[in-house]
Amino acid sequence: MNWVYEAVASALFLGVYDVFKKRSVMDNAVIPALYISVCTGASLWIPWVIWSSQGETPFPFLQVESLQLVDHLRLLLKSTIVSVSWVLSYFALKHLPVSLAGGIRATGPFWTLLAAVVIFTERPNGLQWWGIAVTLLSFVALSFAGKREGFVFHRNRWVFCMIGGTLAGTVSGLYDKYLMGTLGYQASTVQAWFSIYLVVVMFPMMLGWWRRWWPRGAFEWRWSMPLIGVSLLVADYLYFQALRDEDAMISVVSCLRRGGVLVSFTAGYFLFKERNYRAKTPCVLGILLGVVLIVLAR
Repeated sequence: MNWVYEAVASALFLGVYDVFKKRSVMDNAVIPALYISVCTGASLWIPWVIWSSQGETPFPFLQVESLQLVDHLRLLLKSTIVSVSWVLSYFALKHLPVSLAGGIRATGPFWTLLAAVVIFTERPNGLQWWGIAVTLLSFVALSFAGKREGFVFHRNRWVFCMIGGTLAGTVSGLYDKYLMGTLGYQASTVQAWFSIYLVVVMFPMMLGWWRRWWPRGAFEWRWSMPLIGVSLLVADYLYFQALRDEDAMISVVSCLRRGGVLVSFTAGYFLFKERNYRAKTPCVLGILLGVVLIVLAR
């Protein structure tokens, strides 16, 4: 059951990715920071796309398949869904504590689980159900702990942005299962073209920011911006590899991926000096327990 370990490893890099995001957008313009990270990811894949078009590369896991028009349209749709999720999430992360934003974002497995059971007829075993339940309850508790920091959920627009980004991310996760598990795309192929098409999809937003089509804040370059793209490439590659396993369940993989909130929680305390950790700590320990139960269920 290698897909479980791949999902856990993906979660760790996803937590690092969240930390780099927070560092990049804190008191900074969101759109250019996001676009720099997107361009970084695409630039790392373009050489492999060109090399693959000339023949086989010496590294099979970086081989990018030749695609037809319909395949490109499918991956363009993937990039569009993700861009919506990212824009909403980045703006929310700019204005919310990273520990709270991570908690709200981590409720995504609940929606993924419901959809996976209905659409893909997945049936987690007993211990996996317990792990998922403990993890989700801990996520919800972590989200409500944010009220002690003055964030009233139904009155805060950034909370709604994070919820919207989470729902869009859920749609993306289900679509990933369809692309990887049903259609059988290689992880490298999906990641390469998805990264390239993100540059295309997000270019109008970057152009609008550059031309001042709307009021915008100041932008400051930070070293963490390109590292967003690098850490996400690693996290997504492990995630796509997990989904390629015929036995992989998107409900479980999605839940494990949100274990990355452990990394963002720790960074929030040590790097960003966030408050209210006495209330949040039991929630994070509950997340860890849920992840352990899912792994043991293998």
